[in-house]
Amino acid sequence: MAIANFQDLIKTAQSQPEPQRLLFLFAQANAETTSDSGQQRGTITPMICVDMLPNEVGDFKALVKEADGINKNWNFVFIAALSGVNGIEPSSEEAGHFLERMTTTISSGMDVDKYLVFDRDENPVTLTPG
Repeated sequence: MAIANFQDLIKTAQSQPEPQRLLFLFAQANAETTSDSGQQRGTITPMICVDMLPNEVGDFKALVKEADGINKNWNFVFIAALSGVNGIEPSSEEAGHFLERMTTTISSGMDVDKYLVFDRDENPVTLTPG
């Protein structure tokens, strides 16, 4: 199933053979246009990390409201999924290690293309490593 919006993500996570835990990294991205190529480059600063089971998420508006209750200075959310084993969902403790790795790689601009990314208005965003 192609993921075109946030609800597709939730449905896809719920339909996996093993239970999933969704990993969310809310970040502030600052872009600048390079004068010679016209391409945008910039920095990504992680603001909030959280993990949830698909049935805990609700819809995108609820996720935005929850994130804004912690910190409103984000403009993108990076999303990954952590798969369980033998029908057992991953714990928040297990997710912590992966959230730390997400923070490190996204801060450095590495592997940003391996995450599903949405802006605050639920528009899919495509980023390329720089």
